[in-house]
Amino acid sequence: MAKTVDELRNEIRLAVDRFERRGSTGFTKESLAAISGSVGHEIETGRLPSKADMRAGITQQIDGLDDERNHERAFRKGELETIAAALDGA
Repeated sequence: MAKTVDELRNEIRLAVDRFERRGSTGFTKESLAAISGSVGHEIETGRLPSKADMRAGITQQIDGLDDERNHERAFRKGELETIAAALDGA
């Protein structure tokens, strides 16, 4: 059975040592920063960049993600599957 978006997000959170969340909730800035670091997109210390900037950095680091996507929107299911697979192989 295919995983839901919420299950994929939680799988990704656990892969980068973040906490599972109940219900349908997008990634926090802290979770996106942890994902960024795990895929090789370094975040400068201090203030975290915008979510869109971190999504763009993640997208650039993972093969199979479209660099031309709208980074203002949350990752969609297919993108989450690609991210989860990349983190599983890391």
